[in-house]
Amino acid sequence: MTSYRITLLPGDGIGPEITDVARQLLDAVSRRHGFELVYDEQPMGGAAIDATGEPLPASTLAACKAADAVLLAAIGSPQYDALPREKRPESGLLGLRAGMGLFANLRPVTIIPALIDASTLKREVIEGVDLLVVRELTGGVYFGTPKGRVEADGHVRGFNTMAYFDYEIDRIAKVGFDLARQRSGRLCSVDKANVLDVSQLWRDRVEALHASSYSDVALSHMYVDNAAMQLVRNPRQFDVLLTSNLFGDILSDEAAMLSGSIGMLPSASLGESGPGLFEPIHGSAPDIARQDKANPMAMVLSAAMLLRVGLKQDAAAADLEAAVDRVLAAGYRTGDLMAEGCTPLGCKAMGDQLLAALEAAQPA
Repeated sequence: MTSYRITLLPGDGIGPEITDVARQLLDAVSRRHGFELVYDEQPMGGAAIDATGEPLPASTLAACKAADAVLLAAIGSPQYDALPREKRPESGLLGLRAGMGLFANLRPVTIIPALIDASTLKREVIEGVDLLVVRELTGGVYFGTPKGRVEADGHVRGFNTMAYFDYEIDRIAKVGFDLARQRSGRLCSVDKANVLDVSQLWRDRVEALHASSYSDVALSHMYVDNAAMQLVRNPRQFDVLLTSNLFGDILSDEAAMLSGSIGMLPSASLGESGPGLFEPIHGSAPDIARQDKANPMAMVLSAAMLLRVGLKQDAAAADLEAAVDRVLAAGYRTGDLMAEGCTPLGCKAMGDQLLAALEAAQPA
């Protein structure tokens, strides 16, 4: 029997709750498809700070790098906001991405028919939306130097540096173009080249790669402010959106609301080699932690991405995705998705319904 090593990072807030649901479903689907998952649970974020004083212990990073895939739930809590920035949970996440060499973040946004009325946008605007945000993950303003605060002439000045090397742009653009080829052959590169030198370099490198290797892909460019508007005006115009780190962080959260809830969207972070990191794009939601109110579906769909992208177990991934579709079509909802005529469920009960739907269906 094929066996895979999975590092689990439950993290903070609702993280442990949604991890429990995902693990049950992964166990069930792996049994159905004849492979084994061996888990190694490690502390990350606030949980790691409490245990070790560091948001990303060296042992956690080592376990992640040694795994076949990593499944992360969520990190962060206001209780850590007073710590020095390098000691906060979010710094651990940046360190994990950098330490694993995960430069490409993939965030799919697909409208599930049963949830089309959960979106705040009109049905005619979002019906048929199927787009993918490809976000550069280890460069840009989050990692650029110099950065910090200085005092001069009685004032305090804070600064960060948005910077990209040509090779960083080339490698994420290649990922975007390759994925566009697998989809409908359209890529829109998002920048702010009218005012930012770093964005002009971004555009120049994307155009050069297009001309040399991807002329079969339809390439367009859009300023980030216009892209933000177009995502809610006419999202169907997009297939693959290629973005820098900062712009992708913002636009992918905006795109999440097309689906009705940020609690529905998974993501994958990949490098040139080694294991990928799979995680829901939502936060740790400490306000509802340990209250059985969390929506576990983005975590389950992240587990499906782990199976498909990380382990190449396409049929098992399809089974998890189909279970989500069936449960939603049957009218079961967590609080963030609740609508008239639907049945409200907590996190654990939603997991039970997903497990029942998985086990009742024929394998994909």
